[in-house]
This record gives sequence, structure tokens and C-alpha cells, in this order.
Amino acid sequence: MIKTTPTIYLVDDDPAIRDSLALLIGSHGGCVEAYPDAPTFLAEAASDDIGCLILDIRMPHLSGLALQAHLQKQGIQLPIIFITGHGDVAQCAQAFKSGAIDFISKPIDQIQLMGSVRRAIRQSIQLQEKKAETRDVANRLARISERERAVLDMVAEGLSSKEIGKLLDVSPRTIETHRASLFAKLEVSTLAELIRFYLCSLEASRRPTTP
Repeated sequence: MIKTTPTIYLVDDDPAIRDSLALLIGSHGGCVEAYPDAPTFLAEAASDDIGCLILDIRMPHLSGLALQAHLQKQGIQLPIIFITGHGDVAQCAQAFKSGAIDFISKPIDQIQLMGSVRRAIRQSIQLQEKKAETRDVANRLARISERERAVLDMVAEGLSSKEIGKLLDVSPRTIETHRASLFAKLEVSTLAELIRFYLCSLEASRRPTTP
């Protein structure tokens, strides 16, 4: 089940860092779940929550960068804020290239961290909204037949019912019936809404699929 309250996941092998950051985030009203290493986080944490991950870059068992790569392979789009006491330029560049929100050196600047957390939560919400939109588009498209999909494509290209009928070798009245069915199944009431839905479906098809 997807949580609606943002969760800030914290993964760091230093218990003092975990405690201090959990206290800081909690004082700002955040819900924190802390883990001592990456394998424990992977075993226990939900993947589809709205939230973000504050991640130490150097840890035993599995490094922060390795965990970032693993999450990407699994299609888990959890915004990541890296923290480190031993970071270098190459690690920083790799983290940002892979989509990190921020890369913060220890000792942690509290204002910088909380600003990054807020940005990460906003990004997480936007990602969840896009996922929901993609699922909705896919569910509605699944209702239409192959012939109706062909009609939808041609309507979106601006062809009239008469032109579509000639291309499909059917009467314009048959095309009008298909158009009416599209309006009902796709839950749209105007041609503009139908075209908007079609464009959304194209955009959704280009997004990476997630579990």
C-alpha cells in the first residue's frame, strides 16, 4: 500500500548520525525511518512511498552509489540526498548524473539538508502523480479495441469520419459509432478532451515503466 504521508528514509552506518538527523527531521515534523545499512533498507522499506532517501555514500556491504544504481535498475524513483564525510568530485559527479537531489558533506548543514528534503518531497509527489496518470491512461486504453485504437490515431491526426472510413473501407456512420464508443470508454466528452487524452497516452508511453 502506498503511503500518502511523506517518509524520509535515512541510511547511515553511524548511529550518532542517524540519531541526530532523525531528531532534526522529526523536529520539523517529518516522518523518519532509519536503517544502519543498505541491505536492511532494501529488505524492510517500501518502494512506492512518497518520500526521499538520505543516504551515506560510504557504507559496508553496499555503498550509497551502489544502492542508487540498484534502485534505478528496480525502477524505484525515490529522490536521493547523499551525505558524506569522505566524498570526492568523481563521486559527486556520478551521484548527480544519476539524479541525486543534493550531495552534502559532513558535518551536515541543517538548513541545506532541510531545504533539500523539501525539494526531494516535491519531486517525489510529482513522480507519484505521473505514475498515477500513466496507470489511469493505460487502464482506459485497455478498454478499447484494436479498430477503435486505429480510429483514435486517425482522429488525432485530424482526419474526418469520411476520410477514416475510406482508409478502413467502412462507412462514415461506422466510424461515428467507433468515435462514440471512444468517447464513452475513454471518459471524454469533447473532441478536445479526446485529443488531450491521446497526447497524454503518447507521453505516458515514453515514461519508464515501474513495478
